[in-house]
Amino acid sequence: MKKFLLPALLALATAPAAFADGHEKADKPSMAASRTMTMSAMVEAVNQETREVTLKGSGGEMVTITASPDVRNLAQVEVGDRVLAEVYEEVTIQVMDNPEGIEPGAGEFGAAARAEEGQMPGGAVMDTVVITAVVEEINMENNTYKLRGPQGNIREFVARDPANLKKAAVGDLVVITITQAVGVIVEHPSSE
Repeated sequence: MKKFLLPALLALATAPAAFADGHEKADKPSMAASRTMTMSAMVEAVNQETREVTLKGSGGEMVTITASPDVRNLAQVEVGDRVLAEVYEEVTIQVMDNPEGIEPGAGEFGAAARAEEGQMPGGAVMDTVVITAVVEEINMENNTYKLRGPQGNIREFVARDPANLKKAAVGDLVVITITQAVGVIVEHPSSE
């Protein structure tokens, strides 16, 4: 998750002014970006003893993975089965007034589900990280701003859109929410 923090903070500088609920508010920047990726592969080989599964992607690329013990029902996977995966990622950043002087912090929560015994292998995981930072400095002349993060570290960033610096103030709270979700299913070709 940490690899997404820097791009998320940098995106703050290009954020349009809108709240997550859709009501426009021009005085504080916010943004949201998401993407969904879908992948599929065919099972080329399965070794039940070592739990190694060789997959062939749509472009012909081959990859061998070792299924963890958490993968139920591996014994049902056969050569020719199709593995489908969908990955969803979302980043939202919202700058808001901070009259109570809330300090920076971070929290994480997640959920997971997997196929029941007797079903084809499949599962889903979701992880959300919420990080808050406080605006420590805004330098209009240099087009920069500084944020203090949860560990007290202060980092400086260059704003891509100077207009957003005019909408923020020292002491504002920056709330960054990063969500990732992955779902995987395996199906026999006859189930299409």
